[in-house]
Amino acid sequence: MWESLVKLFRIPDLKRRVIFTLLMLVVFRIGAHIPVPGIDPKALANVFSRGGVLGFLDMFAGGALSNFSILALGIMPYINASIIIQLLTSVIPQLEELAKSGEEGRDKIAQYTRWGAILLALVQGFGITVWMENLGVVLATGWAYRFTVIITLAAGSMFLMWLGELISDFGIGNGISLIIFAGIVARLMPQFFRTFSLIRLGEVNPFLFGIALVVAVFIVAFVVEFQEAQRKIPVQYAKRVVGRRVYGGQSTHIPIRVIQGGVIPIIFASSVLLFPATLAQFFEGSGFMKSLANALSPDSALYLSLYAALIIFFTYFYTAVTFNPVDLAENMKKYGGFIPGIRPGRPTVEYIDRCLTRITLWGALVLAFIAVVPNILVELTKVTTFYFGGTAILIMVGVAIETVTQLEAQLLMRHYEGFIRR
Repeated sequence: MWESLVKLFRIPDLKRRVIFTLLMLVVFRIGAHIPVPGIDPKALANVFSRGGVLGFLDMFAGGALSNFSILALGIMPYINASIIIQLLTSVIPQLEELAKSGEEGRDKIAQYTRWGAILLALVQGFGITVWMENLGVVLATGWAYRFTVIITLAAGSMFLMWLGELISDFGIGNGISLIIFAGIVARLMPQFFRTFSLIRLGEVNPFLFGIALVVAVFIVAFVVEFQEAQRKIPVQYAKRVVGRRVYGGQSTHIPIRVIQGGVIPIIFASSVLLFPATLAQFFEGSGFMKSLANALSPDSALYLSLYAALIIFFTYFYTAVTFNPVDLAENMKKYGGFIPGIRPGRPTVEYIDRCLTRITLWGALVLAFIAVVPNILVELTKVTTFYFGGTAILIMVGVAIETVTQLEAQLLMRHYEGFIRR
């Protein structure tokens, strides 16, 4: 692997791409520490010590939200807009036609996603600004200050979106994913060192922390194994004679991933469960809201049970929206393809749907396991300074595999041996 890294920096184009990517990530980390003016740091730290949905969003912002920096919204508006557009593409015929119309249609959908991200950034910026005012974090008041902060936060989010697209075009890997990856890693390292400091002071049991690390390593290995796992449905294409040429006749397969929805079901489930607890912070005098917040605290059995159930539900929901067996069967029939032993048409649709349902069940159970086990681990070991959440693990493993695969392809294209030994 080290030889491959040396070869990587011997190629001028790849060396330039890697250095450009690293520099853009440095720019992101610098921006995450430039605060918005008019904020009380002590009150802000007190708000984030309570946890809630802000802590979940802060993970994607790489700690920028807890600093209330100009990049406080992070890349979440763009991610939310992408998810919304992807779901709408499956239910709105016009968007579906654009998605199937080639490069021009995809460019239009990307433009719609950017406009949606701007709109969501303005809405989220307004909501967070008003929320911070109600919590006593903001020192200044008035609509002039609100407008300034909203525009600053929205502009920061759009800057990150632009930075991600620059990395995708001129760097290595997916820029948006790498920004999220860098933010998560930037939060994990201080937690790791703070835990070691507490071990030296005797406030954290080193044996329990060692157990937590071992389990974390096994969870990462488990995620790596299932991240790329897939069911391959064999497909045979019949030979066609067009003029004097013979087309088709080859065998291929339909890959159905075990974790079809990726991290999206976990994001949906977390948002749904964190919303009531966050809402309860506005009604601290209400006994019902206080009881609801206590019942849905992350360390409660009810929270973990609902969390797992919602992940399974959203996994099936997202897979049903994004994967259409009917269209797949029609395209196969159109080009003379068939599954051996299965008749084209409706029997093919039923077979693919049956395979998809079974694979999705295992994928949903794996996602629920990955998401719930870190919470249980924290409760058993009592190590709260180092949290290795399921969402963070999935994102880091997915981005790392994707980036290494791209580097491998670039090296192999230039006749060098890649990172992965075969």
